[in-house]
Amino acid sequence: MAKPDYSDKKKRKNCSLCADKIETIDYKDAAKLKRYLTEAGKIIPRRITGNCAKHQRMIANAVKKAREAAVISYVFD
Repeated sequence: MAKPDYSDKKKRKNCSLCADKIETIDYKDAAKLKRYLTEAGKIIPRRITGNCAKHQRMIANAVKKAREAAVISYVFD
């Protein structure tokens, strides 16, 4: 049996927030948060965005807080 070729695997994306050395994510910054939302208003998963787990949790909490404060809407039309 031949070994499977792992060179076809996708390259792991780097966390853009770690590269910019961002410590906190402001829930009032709607433009930055919309980068991590789909057209339907759902949060994009970290396997697609390439964020680390720490920053993905911070994004999720900021989006939820921004929705509650009516900075961004729950659903985009």
